[in-house]
Amino acid sequence: MSEQRILLVDDEPKLVRLVWEVLTATGFDVIATGSGREAVQKVALEQPDLVLLDIVLADEIDGYEVARQVRKFSDVPIIMLTARVAEPDLLQGFDAGADDYITKPFSSKELLARVRAVLKRATQEGATVAEIVCGDLEIDLARRRVLREGENIHLTRTEYDLLHELATHRNQVLLHDQLLTAVWGPEYRNDLDYLRVYIRYLRRKLEIDPSNPGYIVTCQGVGYMLACPEE
Repeated sequence: MSEQRILLVDDEPKLVRLVWEVLTATGFDVIATGSGREAVQKVALEQPDLVLLDIVLADEIDGYEVARQVRKFSDVPIIMLTARVAEPDLLQGFDAGADDYITKPFSSKELLARVRAVLKRATQEGATVAEIVCGDLEIDLARRRVLREGENIHLTRTEYDLLHELATHRNQVLLHDQLLTAVWGPEYRNDLDYLRVYIRYLRRKLEIDPSNPGYIVTCQGVGYMLACPEE
């Protein structure tokens, strides 16, 4: 089996050296750049399996803009590297197309756990060829496509994985830790902020009135449910 290739985008030489040593020692093929513009080119030319992307870069475009440009042509998983963990920063990153965040400073153990978890989610294949209809929503499990009233709705990889988990258990309450474990992995089971952010994004894309959701229902203090009318 060929090595999985990771593109590291960061302009701090010490951090680049540390990440390179940790990942190559574990069997990954690592390529690196400190330029946002070069990072976009490398995604297109090198086709990495995952991108580790710092937010603050040396040239005129930051990590958010790199992610936005990459998302125009690639669904490669992106993990943001940042020292900023306020909710607006998380929202901006997820909106740009990030799949996960690692907060600086981080340990080698955390880095490997996050990288492996995101790669695992990215390579999982759907087990069934089916379509789920929930009111005006159509969820094509074979093509990983979601439509509302016949119009395609673009979801990021993680948004789709979360909706898929809710849809395959529609009209059932899924606990917070169940969703976090199923979508992100067991090491994320306590990261409730991740779940809340993605639920918010799904509602913005799926609901007619996100402030009064009819599909993704909150069970206060317990979890969430995809509410579908009986056929």
